[in-house]
Parts: sequence; structure tokens; C-alpha cells
Amino acid sequence: AGAVSFGSKLCHTVAPQAQAPAAEKLTIYFWTRILHSLPTHHFHHPFWSMAATATTRAMARLTLPVSTSSSSIGLDIARNNASNAMRRNFATSASPRSFVTRARPILSNQNCDLQRSFRRAYADVAPAPAKKPKRFRYFKFLWRLTYLSMIAGVAYLGYGVWELRHPEEQFEPDPNKKNLVILGTGWGAVSLLKKLDTSNYNVIVISPRNYFLFTPLLPSCTTGTVEHRSIMEPIRSITRHKQSAVKFYEAEATKIDPDRKVVAIGDNSDIKGATSTTEVAYDMLVVSVGAENATFGIPGVKEHSCFLKEIGDAQKIRTRIMDCVETATFKDQSSEEVERLLHMVVVGGGPTGVEFAGELQDFFDQDIKKWVPEISDKFKVTLIEALPNVLPMFSKQLIEYTESTFKEEKITIKTKTAVKKVTDKTVEAEFTGPDGKKTTEVMPYGLLVWATGNAVRPVVKDLMQSIPAQKDSRRGLAVNEYLVVQGTKDIWATGDCAVAGYAPTAQVAGQEGAFLARLFNTMAKSEAIEQEIHELSSSLNLKPGNAAEIANAIEAHEKQLRRIKDIKPFHYTHQGSLAYIGSERAVADISWLNGNFASGGGLTYLFWRSAYLSMCFSTRNRVLVIMDWLKSKAFGRDVSRE
Repeated sequence: AGAVSFGSKLCHTVAPQAQAPAAEKLTIYFWTRILHSLPTHHFHHPFWSMAATATTRAMARLTLPVSTSSSSIGLDIARNNASNAMRRNFATSASPRSFVTRARPILSNQNCDLQRSFRRAYADVAPAPAKKPKRFRYFKFLWRLTYLSMIAGVAYLGYGVWELRHPEEQFEPDPNKKNLVILGTGWGAVSLLKKLDTSNYNVIVISPRNYFLFTPLLPSCTTGTVEHRSIMEPIRSITRHKQSAVKFYEAEATKIDPDRKVVAIGDNSDIKGATSTTEVAYDMLVVSVGAENATFGIPGVKEHSCFLKEIGDAQKIRTRIMDCVETATFKDQSSEEVERLLHMVVVGGGPTGVEFAGELQDFFDQDIKKWVPEISDKFKVTLIEALPNVLPMFSKQLIEYTESTFKEEKITIKTKTAVKKVTDKTVEAEFTGPDGKKTTEVMPYGLLVWATGNAVRPVVKDLMQSIPAQKDSRRGLAVNEYLVVQGTKDIWATGDCAVAGYAPTAQVAGQEGAFLARLFNTMAKSEAIEQEIHELSSSLNLKPGNAAEIANAIEAHEKQLRRIKDIKPFHYTHQGSLAYIGSERAVADISWLNGNFASGGGLTYLFWRSAYLSMCFSTRNRVLVIMDWLKSKAFGRDVSRE
């Protein structure tokens, strides 16, 4: 009560416009000093809390004249301290509820401010912030690097899409330049087309399919892990981005005449126009038509097997898988017939056969079992290989790892087994034991996939017969170290249709196509330099006064010509082998320095995906493949019929 009375008297005494007597000023000053000297916890008492409220409000309203006297200076300091105290923002400990009356409600509201006003002087200085540990700074840097990388990646992706959708204007072909005809749109042909300077030639591409197919991911299309459109790149999107225009004819080459330098082509589409056959003249010809599936003359293979080389083959396999599943669940189906329908046989222990077997087992374990649980114990995959082991191009430890993984996945491997006969429901195979004894086994099947062997296409076989130097070749066109077809001067061959002493793989074909692109670019430059030398030599007789300058120019061009013509023969550089073996595992045999680096498992599976993703031809393919992987992981593979 005394504090309230004193506060009221004090407020009336020091009104904003009133001049307080000196005695009252001193009273206020001493009260301020007393309150300031009290410990902080005394302000929890209601008396001191209300006294501090009244004193602070009085000091804030007090108007003092300018004076140099000691008392005025002291009051000035007190008033400034009170004013500054009211503006402090740092928090204090909560105080208990103060005595509140209707006459002075401000006392309760400013209770927290009073505690801030009369804290000790050492509380006025904010403590120095503690230094964050280094690990937090590292995470902060890592986070910044991550989102900056994401921004850069999105920007790069956007630029790639924009560039793909906005091709530049092209030069029209020059009829005075040589005609370079490329047969095929496979790995060799597309690698050549990608690196070729088309302004040096009139380039013509002929192929029965108007797209490039990324074959390493073709086994994933059979089960729906990747959609087939995601690994197809339209050939016109490749030719449209070249500097000079490239002509493309969707047709099949039926005959090559090396004497007349023409290629006979025919339209193989369902809709044909008035002209469906014609001839295309060439000055330079590149044969990159690939190979057919080899059946080795085994009865029934061509009629009853599914191959795995084209998009149509993958779609046929996908349809056949669902046919077997739905037929196996038909009412009153016998158990023997169900086991036959759900027995999938893969012939060929190379990367294609192994990857398809792994994809097929994943499809059944991860998707079909969930939706058709009644056949979960009937599904079976068998891999047949004539050699002693699968994946013969890999190291021994990776072969053993693959076989052990297949054993865990319950995939049966039959090595040293040769197929002898195929019917619509059975496969007859001959097994060679360790002692050399041969036994025959008949296996019923629902799906048979033939993933082994290459055969020469008819157009290549016809060309080989017309060239005497090719009479001893059986597996394709024999070529020299510059990939020139032996017995010719203006025909080159790449890929599976060429016999260059290397394995018929996409990696070899891609390097062969890139080599031919460099070779043709160099040939065009050398021809241009030779033409300039010829013109300078002709002008030497017409302008004898400039003989020295012309001679120096000719000598410089000859040096440049010798340097350009120094082209080394083709040399294949093996970069390694990859294969998916199922259950999100893969094997990799990578060439590293002077040796090989062998790896297998889950991390290798991530490397397998990243490697194939980087090998995709365009940004469009990469984006679509990533979306397919995410979709199949989140929602599973589609089990509906196409």
C-alpha cells in the first residue's frame, strides 16, 4: 500500500509538463539508486516490484533542465538509466503475478519490464555466441554444394531439352560432293553419324527401322522394367542436328553392286506407294547392317523360339510371359501343365541371356507372386549354355559369383549342354558329363528364349559372293586394319557384319564407327588440301613474279597434308564388361590401368545403372529411363496384357 501511495504521489509530482522541485528530484534519484542496488530476485516481492514500476515511470517522464551541476548530472544519469532500462529486450526469468488494481493496471503489465530494468550491470553485455562444431559447418557446406549441384543439373537438363527441341538450320547437300551411303542405324552407323562432319559429304542413311535401339537395356523391356520407347532414339532427331542435311530412307537394302556402285533398296512397310523399289548410287559405302540370329540348323528353333535382338522380340516375349501366367491359372488346369507353362528356358549364357534370366526372376518374385500367389511355387527358370560356364568373357571369380547368385535365386544353370531339337512344348538337350559321357534330357517349357549366336544377313552374304577376296570368309565381311572390305576400295564395314578380329559387341561397333568418322573427316581435309596444292601449282606458271610465295605456300600445305594423312589403323580399347544378374546385383569387369578390376554386388548394380545411363544416346533417353526405373520401383511392373 505504501509503495502504491508513493508511486501515485511520485507520478503526480513529476507530470510531463511540470518542473519538479529539487528535493523531489533527489528523492527520485535516491529511490532509483536503492532499487538498482537490490539483487534481482528481490523484485519477485510485490512491494519492490510496484515501487520499481512507479520510479521507472517517473524517471521516464521527468524533464530536467540543462545544467552542469553535480546534482543535475546525477539526475540526468538516473533518468537515462531508467529510459534505457525500459528499452531492453533481453529476456529475464518469469516473475510471479503482481498485485493488480483497477486504478493501476500498468503495474501488472510492466512487471517483466521492471525485471529487465534493474538487472545487474554485467547482464547488459550479451554473451558471445558459442562456435558451432566443425561437423555442422561441414554439413552446411555439403548442403550448399548439394542444392547448387541440383540447380546446375536442372539448368543443364533444361538446356539439353531446349537444344533437342530447337534444331538449327541446315545446309543443303552439294551435288558436287561425294555421296556417302550408310546402311543401318545400329551402334556402328550411329557412332559414325554422330561424329561425322556431314558438310564434307552428301550423306544418305538407309535402314528398315527409323530409330536407334539401345540394346543393353533390351532385356529390361521384356518384363516392363523399362518401356521400349525409352530406349529408342528417332534417327531423324540425330540427322536433324547435323550441320549439313542428311537424307534418310526407311527401306531395306536388298543388293549391293560394287561394280556399278549402287545399292538396291525396297520399301518393307505395310503401306507402299507407287514406287517401292529403287537404287541409290554411292561414292563411299559403309555397311553396318548387323547380323541375324543363328539357329545352327537345329530343328524347331526358328519356329518355336523367341529371339532377343529387336524391339519386336521384346514385345513378343512380354506377351508370351503373360500368356503362360494366365493360361496356368485357367480353371481345372492340371498340375503337370501348370509346371510346363511356368517353366521358362533361356538358351545362351552370354550377357544377354544372363540379364534376361535375372530380369525374368525379378519380375516373378517382385510382382507376379503378389498378384497371382496361387502359382508362386511353380515358377522356374533354366539357363542352358554349351560352354563349361556362363559369362565366358568375365573373370573366374565373377563367374563363380554369378553362379552362386543364380543358385540363391533358384535359377537352374545347365552348362556343357547343347540343344538338339525344339518342339512347341519341349526342348531336347544333350548334357556332357565330366567323364565325357553324354546324356539326353527332354524338358517341357512354356517360354523358350534363344539368345546365342549371330548369322550373316542375306545382303551381306550376296556381297561376299560377288567379291573374290571374300570367298574364304564365313562369319561376315573380312576387313583390313582400316575397316576397308577386302577386295574393294570404297566399301567399309562395321559392327556384327564385319570380321575384324574382335568380339561382336556394341562396344566394338561403337569404336569402329567413331574411327570411321575420324577417317572420313581426315580424308575430306586431305582432299581439300590437295585441291589447294593443285591450284597453287597451276598459278605458279601464270604468276611467275610470286613464285617464291607460291612455293612456300605449297611446301606448307604439303607438310600439313603429311601430318593429316598420318592416320593410325583401328585399335580396339576394351573398357570392360557389365552384366545384371538379378536381385539388384550386377557384375563388372572393368579395365583399369594395365589390369582389370572385378566387382560384383549391390554397389556394382548402381554402377551398372549409372554406366548404362551415361551411354544412352540423348538427354531424352536418360530422362525416360530414369522415370521408368522410379516408376517400376514405386508402383511395380505392369502385369496387364498389351
